[in-house]
Amino acid sequence: MKVMSIEELHQKLVNHEIDVKEYYQELFEEVDFQQKRLNAFVTVTKDEALKNIENLDVKENEILKGIPGVFKDNYNTKGIKTTASSKMLEDYVPVYNATVVDKLYEAGISLIGKSSMDELAMGGTNKSALTGPVFNPWDSSRIAGGSSGGSAALVGSGVVPFALGSDTGDSIRKPAGFCGVVGFKPTWGRISRFGVIPYASSLDHVGAFTRNVRDMAIVTEALAGRDDRDMTSSNLPVPHYLENLTSDIKGMKIAVLTTVSDEIRNKDIKENFEHVIATLKELGAEVGEVTIPQYLARAILPTYTIIANSEATSNHSCLDGIKYGDRQPGSSTDEVMINSRTDGFGAHIKRRFILGNLALATENQERMFRKAQRVRRLIVEELNKIYSEYDIILTPNSGSVAPKLDEANDDRLSDEYIILENHLALGNFAGTPSISIPSGFSDKMPIAVNLMGRVFEEQTVLNAAYALEQALGFANQYSREG
Repeated sequence: MKVMSIEELHQKLVNHEIDVKEYYQELFEEVDFQQKRLNAFVTVTKDEALKNIENLDVKENEILKGIPGVFKDNYNTKGIKTTASSKMLEDYVPVYNATVVDKLYEAGISLIGKSSMDELAMGGTNKSALTGPVFNPWDSSRIAGGSSGGSAALVGSGVVPFALGSDTGDSIRKPAGFCGVVGFKPTWGRISRFGVIPYASSLDHVGAFTRNVRDMAIVTEALAGRDDRDMTSSNLPVPHYLENLTSDIKGMKIAVLTTVSDEIRNKDIKENFEHVIATLKELGAEVGEVTIPQYLARAILPTYTIIANSEATSNHSCLDGIKYGDRQPGSSTDEVMINSRTDGFGAHIKRRFILGNLALATENQERMFRKAQRVRRLIVEELNKIYSEYDIILTPNSGSVAPKLDEANDDRLSDEYIILENHLALGNFAGTPSISIPSGFSDKMPIAVNLMGRVFEEQTVLNAAYALEQALGFANQYSREG
């Protein structure tokens, strides 16, 4: 199967240069091969996709019509299982679509399947999925990252040109970096979250994976816009991201957040990051160095942990086997709920709910949950100080390549881990647009950088990423054989 970008496939469909049925037949052969290699699908929707392309006729302005895509399995899809990779929702079949699902269907995309994720999107390894871990397309002994690991792996393997993910702390951008693709979460409120199974409402973002920035501009524009069913969605008009995309960033002011980059220990990643800075300067950007207080940088992870798990505890209280979720027998309502939640959730989810309940308990709220909210506000204020002088904040995406499956864990306390591996949550604290793009390789594995901008300035972020992508030459990467 020839791997193509959205734009390339669109032009071939418009010009009738490919037989669409043959293309999709080859695509599903590739789906079978990659599923055996990556374990990235929860559900494959072959019949629905083939039905969608019957009598397909694509016009020049129908850029997503006939394009294959994948949805993370926390997006409600009417009549198609939506499990969030949890035993509790193993048999859940929604009766409605998420708003962005409807938008993409209306644009004419063909759903290939639903992708694996960390259970209920709570995790960074994709090892907790009900269907088992997802493997990295560049090296199947390594993780794809999480929680949107299935989507990242499938785009990174070349199966599809785009996939939906969700991002609460770094769940699009970290796996994008690990899998060598572009991962973007726009401003909180730019895209409706109606019909997306939540994790933490004040931090959750809808976003996507593509293999180049131009395709990301296309997908983001299709997803964005006001939705009256999501009261947090913005009324601001949606720009024409692709039409306004430019690689001319002369005079753009870019801040290197050295509080993060100084923690890099990997020699290849350090040299690559320095090369990225030099490249931006050659492109005419004005690059400076900035910091945030070390004590606030160290507070990112604990602040995120308390807020996210408190909100998750509240959001998922309905998964009790009575209102929603797999029901286990019991002699009373309480016993049914206890048995259902005990059986339905993995151990890591239970730990998160225990922490969330502890932080929300009346006697603890002030010194845990409310304190975390105040620290979050202090961190955002530091970011806003930077944005008063700079257009973009630049950081490494991670301090390492994708870890080996048996080495991946979240239980480290060094500043290299506490700060460097958790700083992408800054974009969730502030709700700002944040994109990760491939920037090089280390040990034959992809590495990446992250660019974050002011709220609702997606165009600036996309332009900076596009300019850098063109200069570095890592657009349209994929690995099919590992």
